[in-house]
Amino acid sequence: MTPEVSVIVPNYNHAPYLAPRIDSILAQTWRDFELILLDDCSPDDSMAVLERYRGHPQVSHLVRNEVNGGTTFKQWEKGIALARGRYVWIAESDDWCEPTFLDTLLAGLHSDPDCVLAYCQAYFVGPDGVINWQSRADRLAETLDGREFIRRQMAPTSIYNASMALWRRDLYEQVPRDYLDYRFCGDWLFWIGLARLGKVHISGRLLDYYRQHPQNVSTGVYRSGLNFVEEMKVANWMFDEGLLGDREYAAFFKKKYREYWPVRDRLDPELHRQIRALFAQPRSPKVSLAKIRAGAMWQGIRGR
Repeated sequence: MTPEVSVIVPNYNHAPYLAPRIDSILAQTWRDFELILLDDCSPDDSMAVLERYRGHPQVSHLVRNEVNGGTTFKQWEKGIALARGRYVWIAESDDWCEPTFLDTLLAGLHSDPDCVLAYCQAYFVGPDGVINWQSRADRLAETLDGREFIRRQMAPTSIYNASMALWRRDLYEQVPRDYLDYRFCGDWLFWIGLARLGKVHISGRLLDYYRQHPQNVSTGVYRSGLNFVEEMKVANWMFDEGLLGDREYAAFFKKKYREYWPVRDRLDPELHRQIRALFAQPRSPKVSLAKIRAGAMWQGIRGR
């Protein structure tokens, strides 16, 4: 029998977090799902943890790569190829969730036949268990046309990690594979590709716990500056595609430049050259780099 949801857990080196992650999935109030466990050749004890779940009736696959794939997005593709469910939830291996996650997001997806993607809000949790931040929505629940959602919510993205989202598997082949070329922003591109195909349901409920720790992919990305390279490439593409107007693009550009300015001397030199080149050629004529740079410099002086 085909399950309603395929839950994919793509793991790399997250042995300490795997059991809480998997247990939070198995505790879902919505029971019609299969669980696909993937390991990308982890050098830690991940496989020992995963093997404990091999015989569970809802675990349909447990697969370990013989060679590391390099990015989590290649693991996404592998899991999606195995999935049989109508919907897919990519549950990151170091996060966890509330028991009502699937019930809540499925209600949003089922409420409109044109809805292709649903997501909730997330707590950002540090390694010490302290909640550092939480995402927010304007309403308890709303469904937006995909293009309106992209313009309002995707510069920058409001889906901070894959664990927040549930989406329709039958549309996967229509999503461009450009996301596989990214290390950091691939999911952002993926959500945009999906949103262009229908409507998006936003739940204001806090149901996801996004764990932040030194082993996060994002930690190294921010340290090197790769986030600026990939974020500006995506923003430029969105503007070229007409998904962002001058106002939205200018606001994003200003935000990213102000984030870049205080850390510019600590970034990887090769990536820094790419970042400077991207900032030097804003797509929108409404962007004044001289004014934005002056504002960033003034902000830096005031912050001393």
